[in-house]
Amino acid sequence: MEQRCAWCGEDPLYTAYHDSEWGVPEYDSRALWEKLILDGFQAGLSWITILRKRENFRAAFDGFAPHRIARWGEAEIARCLADPGIVRHRGKIEAAIGNARAWIEIEERQGFDRFLWSHVGDRPVQNKFATPGEVPAQTPLSVRISKDLKGAGFRFCGPTITYAFMQAVGMVNDHLVTCPAHARVASMGAGAPWR
Repeated sequence: MEQRCAWCGEDPLYTAYHDSEWGVPEYDSRALWEKLILDGFQAGLSWITILRKRENFRAAFDGFAPHRIARWGEAEIARCLADPGIVRHRGKIEAAIGNARAWIEIEERQGFDRFLWSHVGDRPVQNKFATPGEVPAQTPLSVRISKDLKGAGFRFCGPTITYAFMQAVGMVNDHLVTCPAHARVASMGAGAPWR
């Protein structure tokens, strides 16, 4: 019997995210950066907390435009720290600014999308997990990508955050095989548009 992955529960916002976004391959550099930043803000919190605040984050963070955020200073940090609609954590806000600068360097050099997707050969890894207990929190690949991101100047992107990011943006298909989304997401796994 097909059944949606249990982690999203019954919350309509969470189930919609599971059904329409989670695991769908994302190839847009800016959208990938936004998701990585939001995953960094999730550290120590649940994803539903961030999901409920995502539109507030988009407003507070200039639509997650890296070129704008890279120029932020103390005034913008103070504005975010006073915004109850987002997670108010100075270290994470400062990391987002530094991550915007790191993103620009990678984007100009090779494209952030290609940088990330090259780690999986430009096509999603199709896992076939049957139970939630089989799904790892991190993998050797997420350790390597995390190391590469940190080497490029990124922060708040440890191996566990990186693996959650990889799941969310479809670099790995971790929908359980009993979930109706597994086959749908797998059918999108032809690979990056530049292949």
